[in-house]
Amino acid sequence: MKTRNRILALGAAALLMAGSLTSCDYLDIVPEQSVPEESVDYTDISNMFAPVSGCYATIRTNNMHWVINLMSVIRDGDVWSGRIDDQGDLLNVNRFTYGTFWGIREMWNQYYGMIKVANGAIESLEAYAANITNDADMKLNRQYQGEVRIVRALAYYRLAQMYGAVTILRSNDQADMRRSSRDAVLRYVLDDLQYAIDNCPRLRPNEMTYPGQFTAYTAEALAAKAALILGDYAKVETLTNDIISSNKFRLYNDYYDLFKIPGKLCDESLMECQSTYFGMGSGDAVTVDQFFNCAGPALSNPTLGRTFGGWNFVGYTDSFQAWVAARNETVRAETSFLRGGSTTRYGDVVGMPGNAQNTDCWNGKWYVPIEQVIDGRNTYGGDNNVRIIRYAEVLLMNAEALVRQGKSGDAPFNEVRRRADMPALTGVTLDQIIDERRMELCCEWGVRYEDLLRTDKANTLEGWSADKAYFPVPADHLNDYPELKEDPID
Repeated sequence: MKTRNRILALGAAALLMAGSLTSCDYLDIVPEQSVPEESVDYTDISNMFAPVSGCYATIRTNNMHWVINLMSVIRDGDVWSGRIDDQGDLLNVNRFTYGTFWGIREMWNQYYGMIKVANGAIESLEAYAANITNDADMKLNRQYQGEVRIVRALAYYRLAQMYGAVTILRSNDQADMRRSSRDAVLRYVLDDLQYAIDNCPRLRPNEMTYPGQFTAYTAEALAAKAALILGDYAKVETLTNDIISSNKFRLYNDYYDLFKIPGKLCDESLMECQSTYFGMGSGDAVTVDQFFNCAGPALSNPTLGRTFGGWNFVGYTDSFQAWVAARNETVRAETSFLRGGSTTRYGDVVGMPGNAQNTDCWNGKWYVPIEQVIDGRNTYGGDNNVRIIRYAEVLLMNAEALVRQGKSGDAPFNEVRRRADMPALTGVTLDQIIDERRMELCCEWGVRYEDLLRTDKANTLEGWSADKAYFPVPADHLNDYPELKEDPID
């Protein structure tokens, strides 16, 4: 038996990924019966997916931390923290006053936790590869390495999106923590994603062996997002054209249900984080903890006699609601806005806030109807998946890339508008595309703030200045690693 003596430690906690999968082989579960990695038999190729499953689990346990959820969406002028009576530091983040808010350290640590797990998984997969004796298993090994690299690329993308210049951790034993520039990090992301594009199946995630596995198209979509920030519009066009021309993806017919249980892993999905109650009212569950609950208002359904209550964070500003109304949005307005005092089409009554100074309009994309949550479970959001990248965003990236290069972006642009029952436009401009992204992708992963940064419009935000564009490196890390204070390398 060939083994390797290696344990991957993540600070005070260790995520030991090697072991056998659960009987249901659910994608995001950290493998049960985990054992110290010095005991792993790397000749047993049947266990090769175990470290990959552990990486998928980090998206759920790290990327979906509730404070990361809130910090991602509350700086764009359209969305605010939603509460002034609790977690005042979140309200300060709205105003670009970061101080020593614990969430800034939490976000940094969670994403580097994902990266460390991915680094360790690649080492494990390389150990398996050393024992593979046939082409089919080697091809599968390269596919799994591609999937892990997509997870790692997501973590780096998010770090660059939120912190700008960050450290590229090429090894978990790395001593030099000097940061690389945002653009250098994104180029590193593109290298990881190219490996995945070359080695992962050209399928939709819902067509994969474990439904939801990332594919070559997932990698292309994330690569397009990175290239968009870098201003490489020709690359964005190439990547998004390939996704579109595959004819694998389509917009889900009902925008309202897209974000609810019926829309889980639909043909619009390129990347989701999965949750499930396994169809049971009690017992085992794989969930995103408080991701939905942190932004959920009180809900009650008199017919079903059931109630939910969330934390009431995340609210849409009055100015954004007025902007949406002026556009005559109906489909996307109903979906995006969950208004206090209203009754949803599923018969759920949305409670008004107890404090009139808090929001009365929450993010409806995180609303799951009570009737869709299995009896016995009473967590806001239920077993809904979190949508991370959708085909609608691919279409809008394609439209922007085309227009940026002097071509017509009308076709992909209007495909998105048709589902929203919005009239088609001709000769669409860059400003119209950015506005369409503002509406279609509102409250999704900080997309709007990122758009304001890359189009040089962030200076319209109250309290913003160039030195506050990104979150600061956590203060304690600056003390532990003085090289983090040095100018980033490119």
